[in-house]
Amino acid sequence: MIMTVNELAVTYQDYADPVGKIHRQIKKQTLFPLVKGLYETDPKTPGLYLTAYIYGPSYVSFEYALSFHGLIPERVNVFTSATFDKRKSKKYTNHFGVFHYRDVPKAAYPFDIQVHESSGYVYFIASPEKSVCDQLYIAPPQTSMKRIKTLLFEDLRIDPDEFSNLDDVKMGVLAEKYPSKNLKLLRKWLQKGSTKR
Repeated sequence: MIMTVNELAVTYQDYADPVGKIHRQIKKQTLFPLVKGLYETDPKTPGLYLTAYIYGPSYVSFEYALSFHGLIPERVNVFTSATFDKRKSKKYTNHFGVFHYRDVPKAAYPFDIQVHESSGYVYFIASPEKSVCDQLYIAPPQTSMKRIKTLLFEDLRIDPDEFSNLDDVKMGVLAEKYPSKNLKLLRKWLQKGSTKR
């Protein structure tokens, strides 16, 4: 269960030193700091469930979402999330893992986000198509459709068969919302209808 420092202060209000009680619980590892003023009580809570609470508004995307959706073969251990208007990336490390947050354009941010609820936790994750667009947005600018394919299938190691199952129309609509050369090239490629095998 996630608890704020104020909720803990109420929980421990009968103690002479509620703040001291919080520190003792942390030392005993029955309370786990997430960020300043926010704690988790269950050490086995999956880090994925905590992403939106640690820093937000945010949704899981980039490498973690690509792995989550089976687009890349590697298991990704860093919880990568998208934010907007933060102007700099943020990284947090705690008992539950490493959490990395990066901006995407505000115009693209709210679209195609899946909402999941599990064990009382709510987390948000980009659709497969949105994950690809977000990843291309933060990638180094490419110069041609050929280079975009190399980036997708060799550099990022996206599975071509899984990619061919994505919704081209949805991905093209999403790509329009990013002021990015990579996304313009992706859109041009999608318009050629050459992503299907």
